[in-house]
Amino acid sequence: MEFGIHIADFTWSSGPERLGPALAAHVRNAEAAGIQRITVMDHFWQLPGIGPADHEMLEAYATLGFIAAHTEKALLHTLVTGVIYREPALLAKAVTTLNVLSGGRVGLGLGAAWNEEESAGLGFTFPPVAERFRQLEETVQICLQMWSPSEEPYAGEVFQLGRTLNSPQAITRPHPYLMIGGSGEKKTLRMVAQYADACNLAVMDGQVPTRKLEVLRGHCESVGRDYDDIEKTAMIPINPESTPEALASVVRDLAGAGFAANYVFAVGMPEPERVVDVIAETARLVS
Repeated sequence: MEFGIHIADFTWSSGPERLGPALAAHVRNAEAAGIQRITVMDHFWQLPGIGPADHEMLEAYATLGFIAAHTEKALLHTLVTGVIYREPALLAKAVTTLNVLSGGRVGLGLGAAWNEEESAGLGFTFPPVAERFRQLEETVQICLQMWSPSEEPYAGEVFQLGRTLNSPQAITRPHPYLMIGGSGEKKTLRMVAQYADACNLAVMDGQVPTRKLEVLRGHCESVGRDYDDIEKTAMIPINPESTPEALASVVRDLAGAGFAANYVFAVGMPEPERVVDVIAETARLVS
C-alpha cells in the first residue's frame, strides 16, 4: 500500500504571507517521511466542507511546479483537474512540461468538474453534465494522442485540433500516469476501464466502496480490459480527532479489497506537520 498526501487546505497557522516556505517545508517533510505521492486540488476557491470559499487556494499547475522543485521522488498530480478549466491541448502541454522538468514524476488526474458556483463566480463556462462528460472523454483522447508519436489532426464532437504536435515528449512512457477521478457508475467508471491507469474513489465514514469496484470490473469486462491493470486508489479524510490506529484500520480494509494507494487529506488541521505525522505513523502500523 502506498500513501499519498492530498493538500486540500492551505489555511495554515503560518499565515498566507509564509505560504511559500511553509509549503516547501511540508512537501520536503512528507517525502522524508516516506510518503510516495503528493497531490493538490484543481480549484480556485476553497470547497464547502473544508472551509469558507475565501480561504486560501492555490492554482494547481503553478503549485505542482513549485512542489516539483522542492521534491525528488514523489509522484505528483492533481486530484483532480476539472475538464472545463483548460483547453485539452494546453492541459496536455502543461502536464508534459511538468513531467519533463520533474524527471517523469508528474501525471494527470482528470474529472468532469462539478463546482458550478466557483465556475459562475470566475466566468468559466459550465455546460450541462452530458456535455462535460463529452469534454472529459475527448480530453482524455487528445492527451493520449499528444503523448503518442501521432501528430495527426483530432476531430471530435467538441474539440478539433489541426496538428497534435507535442515536443518535447513526456519522459514517462507510454504516457504520464493517468487517473480519472470520480465514482459515477455509468460514465466515469466506464472511462476508467477504457482509458485510465487508475481510479480514485472516496471513502465515506470508513466504508470501503466495494460496489464501485464491482461496477468497474463489469466495465472492464465490457471493453476487454484486464481489471487488475487498473490501480485502485482511495481518498480518505482525516480531522484533528483522527488517530493513526483508526486510519490504519481503514487502510487494511482497503488493501484487502484490492486498493493499492490511498490519498489522505486533512480538514481543520492548520499544522501541516501533524498531517504528515499521522500518515507516517499509519504507514508504520500497516507495514
